[in-house]
Amino acid sequence: MSSIGVLGGAFNPPHVGHLLLAREAREQLGLDEVVLVPTGVAPHKRIDPEPGPEVRLELARAAAADAEPAEGGGRWLAVSALEVEREGPSFAYRTLELLADEKPGSELTFVMGADAAVGLEGWRRPERVAELARIAVAERPGVDRDAVDAVVRRLGGRAAPAIEMPQVAISSSLVRERIAAGRSIRWLVPDPVAALIAERRLYAAGGRGAGE
Repeated sequence: MSSIGVLGGAFNPPHVGHLLLAREAREQLGLDEVVLVPTGVAPHKRIDPEPGPEVRLELARAAAADAEPAEGGGRWLAVSALEVEREGPSFAYRTLELLADEKPGSELTFVMGADAAVGLEGWRRPERVAELARIAVAERPGVDRDAVDAVVRRLGGRAAPAIEMPQVAISSSLVRERIAAGRSIRWLVPDPVAALIAERRLYAAGGRGAGE
């Protein structure tokens, strides 16, 4: 039985913090693979600026391609187009159902930050999320781990050990702000992502994805 981590997000754009979380989850939880799942239509908030779901999918694929090979030379980081290709809002429970059908016999681990985990009960069908996957939580400063554990218990979930993360103060909004201001994003995003952003003029003032 393979063990697969599922890491969702807008990836607008993906940055080194996303890759670091994926790698730490794989190593600390003994996962065979981590799958990045770019949001198609966000159900709870507007993705703004929005370069387009297909563009964010392409950026996520560029980021995954830059990950180091697994032992033996295989790939451990993949990207799923499930949410981008599906019509309607992107709900986590439905994504997990589709992944379970797509990868029968696999154990799914839903990777999320502690700040998101404390609000999990407000998601659509959170008990189904907890039923389909064990929940692995990356620590966040200022978020009480006991509160996170209490949420998971109330949902009847199987909590995985906490994912210990180096404190990296990088966010997609920070990357976008630097691009709009004409500042370098070197070492903040994988090189293939930076190249694609430059080629498409994404997030630049007056460019695509700049809110026009």
